[in-house]
Amino acid sequence: GAAVATTAAGAAGLVDDLDQGAHDGEAPAKGLKGHLGALARGRVTTGALKILVIGAGSAVAGAVMTAADPRPHRGLGGLVDAGVRTVAIASWANVHNLLDLRPGRALKAAGLLAAPMALTQARRAPASAALAGGTLACCAAGLREDLAEQTMLGDTGANTVGALAGASLASHPSPVLRLTSACAGTALVLASEKISFSGVIARTPALAALDALGRRED
Repeated sequence: GAAVATTAAGAAGLVDDLDQGAHDGEAPAKGLKGHLGALARGRVTTGALKILVIGAGSAVAGAVMTAADPRPHRGLGGLVDAGVRTVAIASWANVHNLLDLRPGRALKAAGLLAAPMALTQARRAPASAALAGGTLACCAAGLREDLAEQTMLGDTGANTVGALAGASLASHPSPVLRLTSACAGTALVLASEKISFSGVIARTPALAALDALGRRED
């Protein structure tokens, strides 16, 4: 399931990276509201394509995770469970894409999200811990060059690592943790329509210090 979600997220991001706004023309849609509004008017933006592809990949992953859960989920309960898992994956893929405005920021966020799961849940939630460990490995592999501005995650990398981190949360056996993860990811996506994450980070000393850690000075 996680493989489908991360592949879909990466592929959607790659399309956006390669397009560089050419498809959207001189008046590109901005934010979730802008892309969905354009789609409602019959215009498919690259952002709307990302929403559809990442959503579809996350839905497949969520359904697979629900089916693989040793506790049976039937009827409406199964649909709700798969939906929560879907939202957890898709929302965190989007959150990491929104954070990828400064070198290292998205990878630091993914690492902070995955570390507790990887370090404490190996016995209780081995699948979740393994996915979190994979997220940490990706962060460790890419952080140094990202901070040095030798490479860029782009939408491809940010969506992929975010989907992987989201999958680690969505595969956890605790329904409360899955629901909390889905709600938190969704809240951040919706909040981004009104507030600037960069502005919040800049105004919060602890976040600003963490954000600047390891980054070369301008």
